[in-house]
Amino acid sequence: MKNTIVSVNDIVTSFGNNLVLDHVSLTIHEDEIYGLLGGSGSGKSTLLKEMIMLIRPQSGSINVLGKNILNIRLSEAEELKKQWGVLFQSGALFTSLNVAENIAVTLKEYTDLPRDLIDTIVKAKIEMVGLPANAAKLYPAELSGGMVKRAALARALAMDPKILFLDEPTSGLDPLGAEEFDKLILDLRNMLDLTVVMVTHDLDSIWSVVDRFSVLGEHKIIAEGTIDEVMKSNHPVVTNFFKGARGLARSKI
Repeated sequence: MKNTIVSVNDIVTSFGNNLVLDHVSLTIHEDEIYGLLGGSGSGKSTLLKEMIMLIRPQSGSINVLGKNILNIRLSEAEELKKQWGVLFQSGALFTSLNVAENIAVTLKEYTDLPRDLIDTIVKAKIEMVGLPANAAKLYPAELSGGMVKRAALARALAMDPKILFLDEPTSGLDPLGAEEFDKLILDLRNMLDLTVVMVTHDLDSIWSVVDRFSVLGEHKIIAEGTIDEVMKSNHPVVTNFFKGARGLARSKI
Protein backbone atom coordinates (compact mmCIF):
# COMPACT_ATOMS: atom_id res chain seq x y z
CA MET A 1 0.00 0.00 0.00
CA LYS A 2 1.43 3.37 -0.99
CA ASN A 3 1.62 6.30 1.39
CA THR A 4 -1.41 8.54 1.82
CA ILE A 5 -0.71 12.01 0.42
CA VAL A 6 -4.14 13.65 0.84
CA SER A 7 -6.84 12.57 3.27
CA VAL A 8 -10.25 14.27 3.27
CA ASN A 9 -12.42 13.34 6.23
CA ASP A 10 -16.11 14.08 6.75
CA ILE A 11 -16.03 17.51 5.03
CA VAL A 12 -19.16 19.67 5.13
CA THR A 13 -19.24 22.85 3.06
CA SER A 14 -22.06 25.31 2.47
CA PHE A 15 -22.36 28.84 1.18
CA GLY A 16 -25.24 30.46 3.02
CA ASN A 17 -28.17 28.08 2.71
CA ASN A 18 -26.58 26.29 -0.26
CA LEU A 19 -25.14 22.94 0.82
CA VAL A 20 -22.25 21.95 -1.48
CA LEU A 21 -20.46 19.06 0.23
CA ASP A 22 -22.16 16.81 2.76
CA HIS A 23 -19.78 14.64 4.83
CA VAL A 24 -17.33 13.92 2.01
CA SER A 25 -14.31 11.66 2.62
CA LEU A 26 -11.60 10.32 0.29
CA THR A 27 -7.95 9.24 0.29
CA ILE A 28 -5.31 9.97 -2.36
CA HIS A 29 -2.17 7.86 -2.53
CA GLU A 30 1.41 8.69 -3.44
CA ASP A 31 2.23 8.81 -7.19
CA GLU A 32 -1.33 8.26 -8.38
CA ILE A 33 -3.41 10.44 -10.67
CA TYR A 34 -6.68 10.93 -8.82
CA GLY A 35 -9.71 12.47 -10.49
CA LEU A 36 -12.64 14.45 -9.12
CA LEU A 37 -15.50 14.00 -11.58
CA GLY A 38 -18.93 15.55 -11.47
CA GLY A 39 -21.37 17.82 -13.20
CA SER A 40 -21.49 21.59 -12.89
CA GLY A 41 -22.18 22.59 -9.28
CA SER A 42 -21.29 19.16 -7.88
CA GLY A 43 -18.61 20.64 -5.62
CA LYS A 44 -15.52 19.17 -7.27
CA SER A 45 -13.74 22.53 -7.73
CA THR A 46 -14.80 23.59 -4.23
CA LEU A 47 -13.20 20.45 -2.82
CA LEU A 48 -9.96 21.11 -4.69
CA LYS A 49 -9.88 24.71 -3.42
CA GLU A 50 -10.28 23.37 0.11
CA MET A 51 -7.29 21.07 -0.42
CA ILE A 52 -5.12 24.06 -1.39
CA MET A 53 -6.44 26.27 1.41
CA LEU A 54 -8.39 28.76 -0.72
CA ILE A 55 -11.71 27.81 0.93
CA ARG A 56 -12.33 26.59 4.47
CA PRO A 57 -15.09 24.02 5.07
CA GLN A 58 -17.57 24.28 7.93
CA SER A 59 -16.45 21.00 9.48
CA GLY A 60 -14.28 17.95 8.93
CA SER A 61 -10.53 17.67 8.39
CA ILE A 62 -8.09 17.66 5.47
CA ASN A 63 -4.58 16.29 5.76
CA VAL A 64 -2.01 17.05 3.05
CA LEU A 65 1.49 15.58 3.28
CA GLY A 66 0.85 14.71 6.92
CA LYS A 67 -0.37 18.17 7.94
CA ASN A 68 -3.92 19.01 9.06
CA ILE A 69 -4.39 22.11 6.91
CA LEU A 70 -7.44 23.24 8.89
CA ASN A 71 -5.38 23.45 12.06
CA ILE A 72 -2.01 24.76 11.00
CA ARG A 73 0.12 27.81 11.76
CA LEU A 74 0.60 30.40 9.03
CA SER A 75 4.32 29.66 8.80
CA GLU A 76 3.59 25.93 8.40
CA ALA A 77 1.00 26.66 5.74
CA GLU A 78 3.48 28.74 3.74
CA GLU A 79 6.05 25.93 3.86
CA LEU A 80 3.45 23.38 2.84
CA LYS A 81 2.33 25.43 -0.17
CA LYS A 82 5.87 25.22 -1.54
CA GLN A 83 5.36 21.48 -1.92
CA TRP A 84 2.46 21.68 -4.34
CA GLY A 85 1.77 23.28 -7.70
CA VAL A 86 -1.61 24.44 -8.99
CA LEU A 87 -2.93 24.78 -12.53
CA PHE A 88 -6.14 26.79 -12.54
CA GLN A 89 -8.75 26.30 -15.25
CA SER A 90 -8.00 29.62 -16.98
CA GLY A 91 -4.26 29.29 -16.51
CA ALA A 92 -4.27 32.46 -14.35
CA LEU A 93 -1.08 33.79 -15.89
CA PHE A 94 -0.05 37.35 -15.06
CA THR A 95 -0.93 39.24 -18.24
CA SER A 96 1.77 41.86 -17.73
CA LEU A 97 4.54 39.24 -17.53
CA ASN A 98 5.92 37.07 -20.30
CA VAL A 99 6.04 33.28 -20.00
CA ALA A 100 9.52 33.18 -18.50
CA GLU A 101 8.64 35.86 -15.96
CA ASN A 102 5.44 34.03 -15.01
CA ILE A 103 7.36 30.82 -14.34
CA ALA A 104 10.03 32.68 -12.35
CA VAL A 105 7.52 34.34 -9.98
CA THR A 106 7.43 31.58 -7.37
CA LEU A 107 11.17 30.98 -7.60
CA LYS A 108 11.84 34.65 -6.85
CA GLU A 109 9.25 34.74 -4.06
CA TYR A 110 10.19 31.56 -2.21
CA THR A 111 13.90 31.04 -2.89
CA ASP A 112 17.18 32.93 -2.75
CA LEU A 113 18.49 31.36 -5.93
CA PRO A 114 20.74 33.53 -8.13
CA ARG A 115 19.23 34.98 -11.26
CA ASP A 116 21.23 32.82 -13.66
CA LEU A 117 20.08 29.62 -11.92
CA ILE A 118 16.46 30.80 -12.00
CA ASP A 119 16.84 31.42 -15.74
CA THR A 120 18.20 27.88 -16.18
CA ILE A 121 15.29 26.38 -14.23
CA VAL A 122 12.77 28.41 -16.24
CA LYS A 123 14.24 27.17 -19.53
CA ALA A 124 14.11 23.58 -18.26
CA LYS A 125 10.45 23.88 -17.24
CA ILE A 126 9.51 25.41 -20.61
CA GLU A 127 11.12 22.46 -22.37
CA MET A 128 9.56 19.99 -19.91
CA VAL A 129 6.01 21.00 -20.82
CA GLY A 130 6.65 20.92 -24.55
CA LEU A 131 6.75 24.65 -25.31
CA PRO A 132 9.23 25.99 -27.87
CA ALA A 133 12.14 27.97 -26.47
CA ASN A 134 10.91 31.20 -28.09
CA ALA A 135 7.69 31.00 -26.02
CA ALA A 136 9.68 32.34 -23.07
CA LYS A 137 9.43 35.90 -24.34
CA LEU A 138 5.77 35.76 -25.33
CA TYR A 139 2.98 37.33 -23.26
CA PRO A 140 -0.26 35.48 -22.40
CA ALA A 141 -2.23 37.42 -25.03
CA GLU A 142 0.15 36.08 -27.68
CA LEU A 143 -0.39 32.42 -26.74
CA SER A 144 -2.91 29.88 -27.98
CA GLY A 145 -5.17 28.21 -25.45
CA GLY A 146 -2.98 25.13 -25.39
CA MET A 147 0.17 27.19 -24.89
CA VAL A 148 -1.45 29.04 -21.97
CA LYS A 149 -2.17 25.69 -20.30
CA ARG A 150 1.41 24.53 -20.82
CA ALA A 151 2.90 27.80 -19.59
CA ALA A 152 0.72 27.66 -16.47
CA LEU A 153 1.76 24.04 -15.97
CA ALA A 154 5.43 25.03 -16.23
CA ARG A 155 4.82 27.64 -13.51
CA ALA A 156 3.09 25.01 -11.34
CA LEU A 157 6.18 22.80 -11.69
CA ALA A 158 8.70 25.54 -10.98
CA MET A 159 9.33 24.52 -7.36
CA ASP A 160 9.52 20.77 -8.13
CA PRO A 161 6.32 20.03 -6.18
CA LYS A 162 5.30 16.71 -4.67
CA ILE A 163 1.64 17.26 -5.59
CA LEU A 164 0.13 18.80 -8.70
CA PHE A 165 -3.44 20.11 -8.44
CA LEU A 166 -5.21 20.58 -11.79
CA ASP A 167 -8.58 22.30 -12.20
CA GLU A 168 -10.20 21.27 -15.50
CA PRO A 169 -6.82 21.04 -17.28
CA THR A 170 -8.25 20.16 -20.70
CA SER A 171 -11.16 22.62 -20.59
CA GLY A 172 -11.26 24.77 -23.72
CA LEU A 173 -8.85 22.59 -25.69
CA ASP A 174 -9.75 20.86 -28.95
CA PRO A 175 -9.81 17.03 -28.85
CA LEU A 176 -6.25 16.66 -30.16
CA GLY A 177 -4.92 19.31 -27.79
CA ALA A 178 -6.72 17.68 -24.86
CA GLU A 179 -5.30 14.26 -25.76
CA GLU A 180 -1.77 15.69 -25.98
CA PHE A 181 -2.17 17.45 -22.63
CA ASP A 182 -3.42 14.27 -20.97
CA LYS A 183 -0.35 12.43 -22.28
CA LEU A 184 1.87 15.21 -20.97
CA ILE A 185 0.38 14.88 -17.47
CA LEU A 186 0.87 11.11 -17.55
CA ASP A 187 4.48 11.46 -18.76
CA LEU A 188 5.28 14.07 -16.09
CA ARG A 189 3.79 11.90 -13.35
CA ASN A 190 5.93 8.98 -14.43
CA MET A 191 9.08 11.08 -14.87
CA LEU A 192 8.81 13.17 -11.71
CA ASP A 193 6.99 10.75 -9.35
CA LEU A 194 4.22 13.29 -8.89
CA THR A 195 0.92 12.80 -7.16
CA VAL A 196 -1.73 14.46 -9.33
CA VAL A 197 -5.20 15.57 -8.24
CA MET A 198 -7.33 16.45 -11.26
CA VAL A 199 -10.76 18.06 -11.34
CA THR A 200 -12.40 17.16 -14.62
CA HIS A 201 -15.62 16.42 -16.46
CA ASP A 202 -13.69 15.05 -19.45
CA LEU A 203 -14.41 11.34 -19.88
CA ASP A 204 -11.36 10.92 -22.12
CA SER A 205 -9.13 12.04 -19.24
CA ILE A 206 -10.82 9.59 -16.89
CA TRP A 207 -10.33 6.70 -19.31
CA SER A 208 -6.78 7.51 -20.40
CA VAL A 209 -4.78 8.93 -17.47
CA VAL A 210 -6.61 8.69 -14.14
CA ASP A 211 -5.76 5.78 -11.81
CA ARG A 212 -8.68 6.25 -9.42
CA PHE A 213 -11.40 8.85 -9.10
CA SER A 214 -14.47 9.98 -7.22
CA VAL A 215 -17.80 10.87 -8.77
CA LEU A 216 -19.50 13.73 -6.93
CA GLY A 217 -23.24 14.21 -6.98
CA GLU A 218 -26.06 15.08 -4.57
CA HIS A 219 -23.44 16.79 -2.35
CA LYS A 220 -21.65 13.47 -1.74
CA ILE A 221 -19.21 11.03 -3.28
CA ILE A 222 -21.50 8.53 -4.92
CA ALA A 223 -18.82 6.27 -6.41
CA GLU A 224 -15.05 5.90 -6.04
CA GLY A 225 -12.36 3.64 -7.42
CA THR A 226 -10.87 2.59 -10.73
CA ILE A 227 -12.85 3.00 -13.92
CA ASP A 228 -13.92 -0.65 -13.76
CA GLU A 229 -15.04 -0.30 -10.15
CA VAL A 230 -17.01 2.89 -10.74
CA MET A 231 -18.70 1.44 -13.84
CA LYS A 232 -20.31 -1.19 -11.61
CA SER A 233 -22.39 1.50 -9.87
CA ASN A 234 -26.00 1.91 -10.93
CA HIS A 235 -26.37 5.37 -9.41
CA PRO A 236 -28.14 7.69 -11.90
CA VAL A 237 -25.25 10.18 -11.94
CA VAL A 238 -22.77 7.44 -12.82
CA THR A 239 -25.19 6.07 -15.40
CA ASN A 240 -25.54 9.48 -17.03
CA PHE A 241 -21.78 9.91 -17.26
CA PHE A 242 -20.66 6.46 -18.31
CA LYS A 243 -23.64 4.58 -19.69
CA GLY A 244 -25.08 7.22 -21.97
CA ALA A 245 -24.21 7.31 -25.67
CA ARG A 246 -20.98 9.32 -25.19
CA GLY A 247 -19.75 7.22 -22.29
CA LEU A 248 -20.45 3.91 -24.03
CA ALA A 249 -18.80 5.13 -27.22
CA ARG A 250 -15.67 6.07 -25.27
CA SER A 251 -15.57 2.72 -23.47
CA LYS A 252 -15.36 0.89 -26.83
CA ILE A 253 -12.27 2.77 -28.03
